[in-house]
Amino acid sequence: MTAVPPAPTDDVTLTFGGNATTLLRIGGFTLLTDPNFLRRGQRAYLGKGLWTKRLTDPALLPTQLPALDAILLSHLHADHWDRIATRTLDKGTPVVTTQEAAEALGRRGFRQTLDLTPWQRHEITRDGETLRITSVPGEHGPGVLAKVLPPVMGSVLELVRGGEVSWRAYISGDTIFRPYLAEVLQRCGPLDVLIPHLGGTKALGFTVTMDGRQGADLVELLKPPVTVPVHFDDYSRFASPLGDFVREVAERRVPGELRPVTRGETISLRP
Repeated sequence: MTAVPPAPTDDVTLTFGGNATTLLRIGGFTLLTDPNFLRRGQRAYLGKGLWTKRLTDPALLPTQLPALDAILLSHLHADHWDRIATRTLDKGTPVVTTQEAAEALGRRGFRQTLDLTPWQRHEITRDGETLRITSVPGEHGPGVLAKVLPPVMGSVLELVRGGEVSWRAYISGDTIFRPYLAEVLQRCGPLDVLIPHLGGTKALGFTVTMDGRQGADLVELLKPPVTVPVHFDDYSRFASPLGDFVREVAERRVPGELRPVTRGETISLRP
């Protein structure tokens, strides 16, 4: 496996590690999202007797990572934060996540867990730039499943230069589609990029992440210039492949660019 490619000249990029794991270089800041390093054939425990098996190998490993300003964690499921992440990641790196996940990671020795409530912000400032992270509510499952599955958050990321937002993205986290996600635009403003977690994950007979239809609903709702789908084929519980989403978006003639990324690839996140 080759090392992570050096940062390109573009000032906002994404390197895809598989599932929901991405390495984001945003101006002078570097973020890791939902670190998942399990290999093909290994199983991740989701709680309440639920397991899922990894079908692919990761394209990012802990030994390949650059220095991180923070880790962004949507929720504490083992396909988003696994035992390898707990064992190998620097326990002094700030982790921005939900209250439940922050408490659990604190018990595992992570010293800078930052729990955000919906619409709460955290900012990192350095060399005249600010990276602003805003927590966005999500719903990992309908009805009774909300009591079984862990709380989840999406995130709006903004690069602020000279007091102005020069780039804005929304990472959905493991949520199903809900019309209230229109608040992302109302509260934060128009997006440059949408990064939806897809896959149509099945648990206890219910769909607990967006399938192709719901993902297209979200694109229609938020109208981003660029959409980069992730979280769609790495685990056995995924029931809606990327093709479902691509076809649905094409049939609806949803405006904007669909920019798929392959594992190990680095792409620009500028429109």
